[in-house]
Amino acid sequence: MTPAAQQGEAIVFVVDDDRSIRDAIADLLDAVGIATRCFSSAETFLAEERPPVPSCLVLDVRLPGVSGLHFQDELARADIRIPIIFISAHADVPMSVRAMKAGAVEFLPKPFREQELLDAVQLALKRDAERIERDRSASELRANVERLTPREREILEHVAAGLMNKQIAARMGLAEITVKIHRGNLSRKLGTRSLAELIRLAQTVTDG
Repeated sequence: MTPAAQQGEAIVFVVDDDRSIRDAIADLLDAVGIATRCFSSAETFLAEERPPVPSCLVLDVRLPGVSGLHFQDELARADIRIPIIFISAHADVPMSVRAMKAGAVEFLPKPFREQELLDAVQLALKRDAERIERDRSASELRANVERLTPREREILEHVAAGLMNKQIAARMGLAEITVKIHRGNLSRKLGTRSLAELIRLAQTVTDG
């Protein structure tokens, strides 16, 4: 995904109870072509439907109700995998360390420089675009594996273990040519173009 395409499809969610901060961030990102959706609390953000496009969350640490750090924990427990950029006028080192250890992209003290936020947003959107692509590839792989016959799956496990055709044939009581045919079918169904690629993919399937 090119940076331009990534920006064109991306959305930055801004959660801050200070309307002036929300508006300033929205204006800044709008100026560089990045869409925003703004919320005054974590609860209103959660109630919003989020489209499956690269996105990130600019999150104030101090919010009414649940704090930003606790909200980060809630998102992790709910398996909502959105990169977070924290902003705070009351930051301290332990707070920022906790946020970063929990996976935050950046922790920016208010007032922050516009370029600092833009850089953090670009990094966060890049990470989320990569996550979406990994998820898409994994989903496609699972669908391809479902198309395999039971015998092909068994051979795939042996391929993952690094066994050659002759060894697989001996273990399964098959002719070596039969194993070759099944491996050819495996490569076609899984979309691999070489033995090394098939072995890597087989190991991914069996490890998963």
